[in-house]
Amino acid sequence: ADHDTLRTRKFMTNRLLQRKQFILDVIHSGVPNVSKNDLREKLAKMYRSDKSQIVVFGMKTAFGGGRSTGFGLIYDTFDALKKFEPKHRQIRNGLGERVVASRKQRKERKNRKKKVRGIK
Repeated sequence: ADHDTLRTRKFMTNRLLQRKQFILDVIHSGVPNVSKNDLREKLAKMYRSDKSQIVVFGMKTAFGGGRSTGFGLIYDTFDALKKFEPKHRQIRNGLGERVVASRKQRKERKNRKKKVRGIK
């Protein structure tokens, strides 16, 4: 997937969350879609950043293919990413372990929380 072009629009520096954020347009003719990992590598080259500080998500392929749009974030530091990025996206990027609890465990935990809160 070396013949796909990357464009960013609505580029914005978010100082509060210590990151740059943008909409990502990918034109990929001939391939169904491009892996987020490849996109992270290309963005790292484009913005002279480290791949570990980049998060790409929400990729949607246009009807008919050949073009995808998504969202990208480049954190200033790895610590900022660990602090502000939602857990599920950290896990998708391989930065954390997924906690797998059974349905019954989740429900029992929820009901114990209700008692603490004062319902029932």
